[in-house]
Amino acid sequence: MKNIGFLSFGHWTPSPQSQVRTASDALLQSIDLAVAAEEVGADGAYFRVHHFARQLASPFPLLAAIGARTSTIEIGTGVIDMRYENPMYMTEDAGAADLISGGRLQLGISRGSPEQVIDGFRHFGHVPEGDDHAAMAREHTRVFLEQLEGKGFAQPNPRPMFPNPPGLLGLEPQSPGLRNRIWWGAGSRATAEWTAEQGMNLMSSTLLTEDTGVPFHQLQAEQIQMFRDAWQAAGHQREPRVSVSRSIFPLVSATDRAYFGGDANSRDQVGNIDGGRARFGKSYAGEPEQLVKDLAEDEAIAAADTLLLTLPNQLGVDYNAQVLDNIIRYVAPELGWR
Repeated sequence: MKNIGFLSFGHWTPSPQSQVRTASDALLQSIDLAVAAEEVGADGAYFRVHHFARQLASPFPLLAAIGARTSTIEIGTGVIDMRYENPMYMTEDAGAADLISGGRLQLGISRGSPEQVIDGFRHFGHVPEGDDHAAMAREHTRVFLEQLEGKGFAQPNPRPMFPNPPGLLGLEPQSPGLRNRIWWGAGSRATAEWTAEQGMNLMSSTLLTEDTGVPFHQLQAEQIQMFRDAWQAAGHQREPRVSVSRSIFPLVSATDRAYFGGDANSRDQVGNIDGGRARFGKSYAGEPEQLVKDLAEDEAIAAADTLLLTLPNQLGVDYNAQVLDNIIRYVAPELGWR
C-alpha cells in the first residue's frame, strides 16, 4: 500500500491557453483540486513554494483554507525554502494551520532551489553569516524544530494583560505531533543522511544534485536506503516516512494522448544546477497496462511509502482530477498500491 498524493507548482499566467490566469485562480483552484483529489481517493495535496514568481508563494493561508474544506486528505508542501523563513512566525502559522486541519499537515522544507532573483532571501531580511545561505537554512530549521517541541523560553511580564501559566512562555498555538510530520527535501545522498540524523522524514524529488551514471530511480533508491540506515543508527523510536515525486500520465483518452503522448519515450536527463551536475528523472506516459510494467521497475517508488504525482495545474481542476482518478483506478491496484 502507498500513500498517493499530488504535487502542484501552482503556476499562473495570463496566456489564453492556460486555465489558471491569475493569482486568485491559482489559489482557489488549488483548494478545489484538493477537494476533488479527496473525492477520488487520493491521500495527499502538496504544493510547491516559490518567491518572486507567478506561482504559489505563501503556503499557510492556502493550507488552512484546504484544511477547512477537506476532512481526510493530508495537506503539505514540497518544499518551503527555509532561507526565507522567520522560524518563530512559521511555528505559529504552522501550528494554526495544523489545528484547523485536525492534524493533517505534512510540511516539506529544505534549503531551497534555484530562484527567480539573486539572493531573494536578503529582501526578506535574512542575511547569512559568511554568505553561507545553506547554513542559514539549517539554522532556521533548527530553531523551527525546537519551537515545535513547545518548550517555554521567554520570561513572562510580571504585570501581564492576561494571566500566564507558570514558568517560561513558548509560542502558541502548539499542535501536538506536528514535529513528527516535518519532511526535508534532500537533493543528495549526504543530505538524506543528515535528514535522518535530525529526525525528519525524507522528501526526494524528480532530480538529484549528483550523478553517478546509474539510472535516476536507482540513485534515488540508494539515497532512500542511506536515509533509512542513518535513521536506524540515530536511534529514533518511530518509523520515518519517505516520499518520491513522479510525473505519471495514463493515456486513457484522446485528450491525454494529445497532451502527453510525446512523453511516452521520456528518458533521464543530466544537467547542471548551481554549478554542479544533476540527474533528472524521466516522466512516465503510456497506456495503463504499459505504465504498470514500467512503474514496476522503478526501484525508488518501490522503496518509498508515499508517491507525489506532479500535476500540470494550468490544465485546470477537472483535467487534473481525472489524471488522479485514472492512476488510482487503472494503475495503482495493479501495482499493489491500493
